[in-house]
Amino acid sequence: MIYLLFWGSLILLLYIYVGYPATLLLLARLCKKPLHPAPQEPFVTILIAAHNEERALRATIANKLAQDYPREKMEIIVISDGSTDQTDTIVKEFQAENVRLIRQEPRQGKTAALNLAIPQTHGEIIIFSDANSLYRPDALKNLVPCFSDPAVGYATGKMVYVDKEESLVGDGCSAYMKYENWLRAQETAIGSIVGVDGGIDAVRKGLYQAMNPDQLPDFVLPLNVMRQGYRVIYVPEAVLMEETLTSAGSEYRMRVRVALRAFWALRDMKSLLNPWRHGIFAWQLLSHKVLRYTAFLPLTLAYGANVLLLDRGLVYLLIFLLQNTFYGCAFLGATIKSGKRNKIIYLCWYFSLMNYAAAIAFIKFLRGKKQSTWTPRLG
Repeated sequence: MIYLLFWGSLILLLYIYVGYPATLLLLARLCKKPLHPAPQEPFVTILIAAHNEERALRATIANKLAQDYPREKMEIIVISDGSTDQTDTIVKEFQAENVRLIRQEPRQGKTAALNLAIPQTHGEIIIFSDANSLYRPDALKNLVPCFSDPAVGYATGKMVYVDKEESLVGDGCSAYMKYENWLRAQETAIGSIVGVDGGIDAVRKGLYQAMNPDQLPDFVLPLNVMRQGYRVIYVPEAVLMEETLTSAGSEYRMRVRVALRAFWALRDMKSLLNPWRHGIFAWQLLSHKVLRYTAFLPLTLAYGANVLLLDRGLVYLLIFLLQNTFYGCAFLGATIKSGKRNKIIYLCWYFSLMNYAAAIAFIKFLRGKKQSTWTPRLG
């Protein structure tokens, strides 16, 4: 039994991080589903949910107004979620440029803010931006045309993290996003992606379905669109620049929050895991999200079983040494600054941080805890 537990855990981990990407790449080559975008400039609404974002909001609004997109075909709405700083005042500075303020009181979180704002929008296409998301000037110009393809219901751009301080956290964020963006490119090629980031997303207004306040919009909304029979795609030409977190504590708290809401979202959307109804997408959702978020389980089991097998042969001793070297690098990355530019160290550290955060989130999930409000990302 212990042999089965050990080797089964290792094989599952190999599938999650190597097997699934390799299978995606093969499928993307064999059964590619083309997109048929065409130039178009429909009226769009940019929604920005903000809670105490005075530090970043002015630059974010100015960035959207500077987009290479007809100003007369664009409106910006900021939903101030119980802000107590200068957020509301900053929005009012731009009222003459078709920027509107909606006040949500009391504070209820991003999802409730979006539900409140959607009925008040005029855009055919709704763009979702975070309060600190800076787009490249041609982002909307590259993102919106994909909706000329009637099969497309939701689109997300490419998030590129800017790590000005060259921190270990920033290195980990950047490496993670490069991996995620590559996966999304392959998933788009075969149909739909299973996850987005929320900083540069777009949806057909008619496909928006109100969500529960505790649901993660970056996860639930695209899944709802896919369930309605539309594709959810990745558009790498639509680029979002966002500064990474530089504090391990901030990154950890953010990862716990995202993972916790993702577990609840997976529970709410579990019908999409039925392969008889949703075919290959069910496999994608299982592999990319369910197994990835629960990878801490085979990681823990593989290590524990390895301890019990140390006297069963040289191969188990070598694997145990490899595991300890990996976690030793992670510990080194978490405790000293001098290793911050070593790629092996930051990858081991960030991988461990994400899986530890997922484990803590899973425990919270089992205890029935939910989280609907958020705190602005700070370094």
